[in-house]
Amino acid sequence: MIDGLRVLAVVPARGGSKGLPRKNILDLAGRPLITWTLAAARDSQYVDRCVVSTDDVEIAEVSRAHGGDVPFMRPAELAHDSADTFGAIRHAIEQLPGFDIVLILQPTSPLRTDADIDGTLVQMQAHAAPACVSVMEPAKSPYWCYRVNDDNRLVPLLDPAYSRMRRQDLPQTFALNGAVYAARVDWLLQHQNCLSEQTVAYAMPAERSVDIDTAFDLRLAELYLQQR
Repeated sequence: MIDGLRVLAVVPARGGSKGLPRKNILDLAGRPLITWTLAAARDSQYVDRCVVSTDDVEIAEVSRAHGGDVPFMRPAELAHDSADTFGAIRHAIEQLPGFDIVLILQPTSPLRTDADIDGTLVQMQAHAAPACVSVMEPAKSPYWCYRVNDDNRLVPLLDPAYSRMRRQDLPQTFALNGAVYAARVDWLLQHQNCLSEQTVAYAMPAERSVDIDTAFDLRLAELYLQQR
């Protein structure tokens, strides 16, 4: 609970994964991937309840074996490849009414800590915002980015003058890292997205922003964990 508001954390973990099969329960430093997220939510001082939303029996069993709360199974129509995350979150909110704030904690962000979860909530409340999402500074500035046209020629995405500027002279930019999404329940149900002009940001460093999508990402996360 924060400022008298009840906080529900939802860990969306469907069974299907094309890039890295069964990634939500793959081993990461001796533990199934999803358990790193469950532990961070458990250590949060503001999360009142954390639940796993899954359509997969094995993910449910692994989660429960590591202290996870799986009070319902996600319907198949909310777990196919083209299903968006909001549908799963709305389903969880409908199953568990009475919460004021919902957190979305993707299991593919195992390096996020309880401090990051709590920091996102504090940032949202400090700015009286309806939503807050975690971000990171990208390794390469988008001001240096190009597209390639039909003739295979480079075309600057932004003003070509930026390509000649030093990084420290460019505007600071941030990218979503997928680690923490927080929103007021009533606002999220109305907007169906955590991102809007009212959304504020919580910045995280690169070493806690790894998003597991490939085997390389998994190995990178292991290396960061070894340095902790």
